[in-house]
Amino acid sequence: MSKKSKKDVIEDKVDAKENEVKQEQVETVSVEDQLKEEIKNEKDKFLRLFAEFENYKKRTTKERIDLFKTASQDVMVAMLPVLDDFERALNHIEEDKEAEEVRKGVLLIYQKLLSTLEQKGLSVIQVEKGDTFNADDHEAVTQIAAPSKDLKGKIIDILEKGYKLGDKVIRFPKVVIGQ
Repeated sequence: MSKKSKKDVIEDKVDAKENEVKQEQVETVSVEDQLKEEIKNEKDKFLRLFAEFENYKKRTTKERIDLFKTASQDVMVAMLPVLDDFERALNHIEEDKEAEEVRKGVLLIYQKLLSTLEQKGLSVIQVEKGDTFNADDHEAVTQIAAPSKDLKGKIIDILEKGYKLGDKVIRFPKVVIGQ
């Protein structure tokens, strides 16, 4: 065996140190890459969570606005038969000429009730005799033979008015259509 010279021993030690430094650099680079990957994943999670939260806020805000718009829907639906009864009473009282003062009083109360409900968002769905029947907008109670050919598929009579609360229909108009 030959002895290594001092120079060879030193070169071997330098080579070993260089390899060790290179290995540490490789490990450092891989640790840096791992950290970068973790940061990327965490950032992605954060963005997704933030987007979900924004969607949640928008949805709850919309639901809250819808609730405020239709919060009085139950009361309004309960008041519709009262409006119908007022209209029937006014029609009946108009036939009786002796009850002029009673008619004025009932009309005044009816108008006050109607204006109060309109202030709260109630509106009448406008339907006229002769309008074309649309199953999405009207409730057909019955069909009768049309008095003329041009009234086939058209509204012949309106039995009950329809009402909307804001943009939502709370009662469809009940109509008779020609066949």
